Amino acid sequence: MKYKIKQETKPTLKNFGKYKAVAVHEKTIESEQIIKETALRTGFSAGNIKGVLISIAEVVNSHLRDGDRVRLPDWGMMKLEIESDKVDDPKEFRAKKHIRGVRLHFLPQSNDGSQELYENMSFEKEKQD
Repeated sequence: MKYKIKQETKPTLKNFGKYKAVAVHEKTIESEQIIKETALRTGFSAGNIKGVLISIAEVVNSHLRDGDRVRLPDWGMMKLEIESDKVDDPKEFRAKKHIRGVRLHFLPQSNDGSQELYENMSFEKEKQD
């Protein structure tokens, strides 16, 4: 995974002015590429893979919207988390006013404390022009 060194520029943060590594994402892999590669690995047609992928997305999204956690074998668990403002009195809380958004939280599959997603990962500093 490539990274670059970036300085924190938000004065309100305690780490203002300090440097950290951030991931460099050079490209986005679209679903058609995933479908094509999966078809080559499995021998199933691209059309079948696409249909299954769409169906899985619909089912997973439905469960996530219902507040369920979804665990996929060899992948991990995902759930939606609410981000909201804090209030002094719970009687004052109004969803439309205080809920700012929802984020997907993903936990990679873990076996005996190790997470396969992160195993054998290497880091390479991005070359500067």
